[in-house]
Formats: sequence, C-alpha cells, structure tokens
Amino acid sequence: MPEIVVAAEKRTETGKNVNRRLRSRGLIPGVLYGAKSETTPVSVSPREIGTILRSATGENTLFDLDLGGQRRRVILKEFQVEPIKGRILHADFYEVALDKTLEVKVHVELTGLPVGVKVQGGILDFVTRELEVECLPADIPERVVVDVSELELGKHIRVGELKLPDKVKVLTDPGLVVAHVVVPRAEEVAPTAAEAAPVEGEAPAEPEVIKKGKAEAAEAGEEKPERPERAERAERGEKAEKGEKKEKK
Repeated sequence: MPEIVVAAEKRTETGKNVNRRLRSRGLIPGVLYGAKSETTPVSVSPREIGTILRSATGENTLFDLDLGGQRRRVILKEFQVEPIKGRILHADFYEVALDKTLEVKVHVELTGLPVGVKVQGGILDFVTRELEVECLPADIPERVVVDVSELELGKHIRVGELKLPDKVKVLTDPGLVVAHVVVPRAEEVAPTAAEAAPVEGEAPAEPEVIKKGKAEAAEAGEEKPERPERAERAERGEKAEKGEKKEKK
C-alpha cells in the first residue's frame, strides 16, 4: 500500500466559532496526541480523512500527519460524523510507536453460503461483527474473514475458533458467537374454514352484549305481581257478586 501523508496545521485558537470558520474554509478541527507526545490541536482536510476511511484498512490505516514539515506516524483513533449528511466534523489522531503494541477493533467479514441455509432451509445470523485485538501497528489486519460454507443448521462459530496471525492477540471473549444458522420463526397459521364453522345442530354463540340485551328485554316484559291488598279486595268483590246473584234467584 502506498504511503499516505495528510497535511495538517496547528491551531492556536479553539472554540465553536473558530471551528465554524475552519469548516467554512473546507477544514475540520482535530487533535493529535500519543503516549509520549503532548496534545496538539490541529486542522485537516475532511476529504483526505474520508479517503482513508474508504480504504481497505479503514480507520486502522497507518499514515503520516505532516505538521509544518514534521511527520508523525498516526492512526485515526476517533472521528465525529454529522448524522444527516454524513460529513466528517472532527478527528482525533493517535501517534503510534512502531515497536509498541496497541489495541484496535477489526471488522469481521463472512464468506460463503452455509449448508444450513442452502440445503436445510435455515437463516444465517451474523452476531459479532468486529473483534478487539492487540498487536504492533504494522501487524494490524485489514479484516478477519470467516468462511461459513460448512455451517449447518443449529451450529455456530465462536470467537475462540477463529484463526488469526500469530502476532495478533484477540481480546474479545472467545466464547462469543460470531455467526450461527437458526431455524426460521414459524408464522402464525390462520384457522381453516372447518375450524371456524360452527358444529352442526349447535347455535352459534352470540356476543355477550346481545345476550344481556335479551335478558333485559325479557325482564321488562314480565308482569309485576299484584300487591296482597289488591288481591284480597278483588276476591271480596267476586264473593259479593256471587251472593247478589243467589238472592235474585
């Protein structure tokens, strides 16, 4: 890979207004720091940083930061992106020592079509998409490629099963699952016409509200029983009427 050099300028002023003026000139603010170097505010071109991020090694790319004629070997430690348009707003550069190890995150890439998907009808679930590793700056891998072609239904690949170069130490938990093939979730089955139809000779169930209405209607239609006093008077009237008829005879 050809050597990458990014031009940088020292910043003597800081603050939101200064950063706005920088961006109006096509630059972004940044910070240069390291284990043995002082923190230095800088400004760089976001286009050059974007080119590095789109390269094969991405944010783990080693490059030189040219600061007033002095080159510093750095790695892009952090960067801030505007969420809507995706523009780079800020970048932090870490000065590395080529003889000292450092911790970085490396992306995982899956290759191949699993047997569990192609033949057994499963679904590939990609769980762990990056690994944290420790190595010398020159030994940082571009990515970790994992072949999942032989992965069967119900089987998985864990971090501890991956093969990385001897000079690269994996810091991620070896028990974590990288990828596995799972059974598709069963879809809910709609009831058949036979299940939905009522049994012959059995009246279909009515909603509770309708039943309640019928009960109320029946109660409203019932005759109220007469009071005991009215019943007694009616009986006396009937007896008197019968007595009158006898006397006339």
